[in-house]
Amino acid sequence: MSIPNTTTIPVPTNSIPTPHTHKPLHSTVKFLTICGKLDEALQLIESHPITHRNLLTYETLLRACIAKKSLHHGQRLHAQLLRSRGRKGAHHNLLNNPALKSKLITLYSVCNRINLARLLFYDGEIEMIPESVWVSMAIGYSRNGYSKDALSLYVDMLRFLRPGNFMFSVALKSCGELFTVGVGRGVHAQIVKSEEGPDQFVYNALLRLYSECGCFEDVVRMFDEMPQRDIVSWNLLISGFAGKGQLFEAFDAFRRMQVEGVGFDGFTLTAALPVCARINALSGGKEMHAQMVKSVIRPNVFALNSLMDMYSKCGVVDYARRIFDGMGRRRDLRSWNTMLNGYAISRRMEEGLKLFDEMLGSGFSPNTFTFDALMSGCSHMGLTTEGETLFHRMQTEFGISPSVEHYACLVDILGRAGRLKEALGVVKNMHEKPSGRIWGLLLNSCHIYGDLHLAETISKVLFEIEPKYVENYVVLLNIYENAGLWEGVKMVRVMMEKHVKKEVGCSWIEIKNRFHTFVAGGDLELGSSEEYQKLWSEFKEAMRVIGYYNGPDYGVVLRDVNEEIKKAWICGHSERLAAMFGLIHTGSGIPLRITKNLRVCADCHSWMKIMSQVTGRVFVLRETKHFHHFEKGSCSCKDYW
Repeated sequence: MSIPNTTTIPVPTNSIPTPHTHKPLHSTVKFLTICGKLDEALQLIESHPITHRNLLTYETLLRACIAKKSLHHGQRLHAQLLRSRGRKGAHHNLLNNPALKSKLITLYSVCNRINLARLLFYDGEIEMIPESVWVSMAIGYSRNGYSKDALSLYVDMLRFLRPGNFMFSVALKSCGELFTVGVGRGVHAQIVKSEEGPDQFVYNALLRLYSECGCFEDVVRMFDEMPQRDIVSWNLLISGFAGKGQLFEAFDAFRRMQVEGVGFDGFTLTAALPVCARINALSGGKEMHAQMVKSVIRPNVFALNSLMDMYSKCGVVDYARRIFDGMGRRRDLRSWNTMLNGYAISRRMEEGLKLFDEMLGSGFSPNTFTFDALMSGCSHMGLTTEGETLFHRMQTEFGISPSVEHYACLVDILGRAGRLKEALGVVKNMHEKPSGRIWGLLLNSCHIYGDLHLAETISKVLFEIEPKYVENYVVLLNIYENAGLWEGVKMVRVMMEKHVKKEVGCSWIEIKNRFHTFVAGGDLELGSSEEYQKLWSEFKEAMRVIGYYNGPDYGVVLRDVNEEIKKAWICGHSERLAAMFGLIHTGSGIPLRITKNLRVCADCHSWMKIMSQVTGRVFVLRETKHFHHFEKGSCSCKDYW
């Protein structure tokens, strides 16, 4: 390996008289370094002859230099050692001592002087370099972002020595950073052949390598084969599952981690709390919150923000607000944005807009994410004036250029208000190319107001840029149905059969720390059970008395199928099955929290409202982005969604 030109190490010419002292040199130097008096410690060393008998003293000073990243003091000691080596008759080169050389290399690497570390490493016969020095140099490369050099050093070392676990760990880390899983597998093979046997650090490095390279089957296999697992091992498994979108598996891994008494750390929170938020696992999030409260370590702002986000996305925004209020001056901009987004997805924009004013009064300047949250909340609450005002303030008052997401919110706000021409004008005058989401929102507004001509024009654009997105076809199909244009219905159905496969509706509910999942038209065993039939007959009569319509709203299904099929489709929607299961298996007064992978249909929305009145229960339904809180026959969305 070629050595680049480097800065020479200065050798001091001054000498300090030997002071009168009654204490051994090492004890005095150690005391001075503990007190942070590196100048005095170094002067004391420089006043004594350099000899191998004082190796422990030199190591003590270098450890202090590394801890304080004091390059100056370390270079002065290095210079003393070099000067000693150059004296006539010197019989011992202290720089060949592995401990001293390793510590000097470490000092230079932590001070970002990798060239000096490299120069020192190659000062001598390479075949005589011990493993500890190779490891220090490899760690130095890795610490400074030179992953390729660290891996090359590992390969060079194989010519002279058998690597141990420290070197294996560095090599695996470099492979992960370079995404060279093939080389990583080669290192893994050498680990298997090694007589030393892998330690916990090597096992975790293997987990991290396979996780970062997307080989998650290897992650699971390695995890199962490990003789012991620590917090790092579990964190890697949880984050690996989460990265693959296997959210329930990630949550189950967190549960297993707690059962085994491993506990958790800050990295666990950053991996597991977002999982709880995405699958609406309120109980798991509360468990983590309880452990944070019990911990002697004060949670940092990042952990508190993640906790707020979890509560908001699990539909209990009041819990998030308690955390927010308790943070006081520790809040950062993300704290404010998280709280604003919580109000937006819970459709509590009056409180959200008030909080925005408080944020400005506290001296925080909003960013693009602030307006994403505020405008999205306005669009789903019909706050047209407020949404338009925010869009203009964002540019004129705060100098923020609108993103595609901001334009999408504005188009949705105008479209839902029936101002379709204005919404179309916004789309045509955008500085960026309109996304499929923007055209889709405008198409949905055409559905609300029955604008067939504009809907057909928009659909042509959508089918070109998003030919496989099923929602666009469904909306156009419903528009044709509402207009009674059956030829159009048939045409759209043919296109759907050719291009897309409709996603199956799926809902889940958590009861007693277990998730129960239901799909549309599925779980015939539940529907035919005696408990279900008994409960349903009681509710059906009560619903008729209250005034629930004689039959389901078939506007959400195709009209050219028979009555029985229509009824089965509507009554078998997954959120209804989850709600009935929850009513059977929970006590009165307990809110039922249901999550659905798709938007709730109009009939199920009406059904939930009536059920909340009949049963006296609270139903919290989370669909793709927002919440519906059903209580006493009404919904938090005020039928605007």
